Amino acid sequence: MENKVKELLGVSIEKIRECVDVSTVIGDPIAVPNGTVLIPVSKVTYGFASGGSDLPNKNAQELFGGAGGAGINITPIAFIVCEQNNVRVLPMVSTPDTINQMANMVPDVIGKITGLIASKKEKQ
Repeated sequence: MENKVKELLGVSIEKIRECVDVSTVIGDPIAVPNGTVLIPVSKVTYGFASGGSDLPNKNAQELFGGAGGAGINITPIAFIVCEQNNVRVLPMVSTPDTINQMANMVPDVIGKITGLIASKKEKQ
């Protein structure tokens, strides 16, 4: 069984290597007509899992069940901007989506409600 699990894990790792390399993190340079060169920079995260088990069998024949899988997330985070004698990093700032904004507001809302309830109790 151990060799078959290693084989599953090896296939997952090899597939990730095929998808992610240095050019995924630091992209190909993009030349702009005014002479500026932009180099995209990305954050790459990945995960993988595999496992297996010998299955009970009345026959002498060996049975094995197993599976493997992987996931990759590539997020653009910045550009390296090269223009004439100047090189700088231009970060890409993403704005939080509505759900994140609402989640960030929860502590404030709870504080206001708690304060409102406390002030009503004091008036009584």
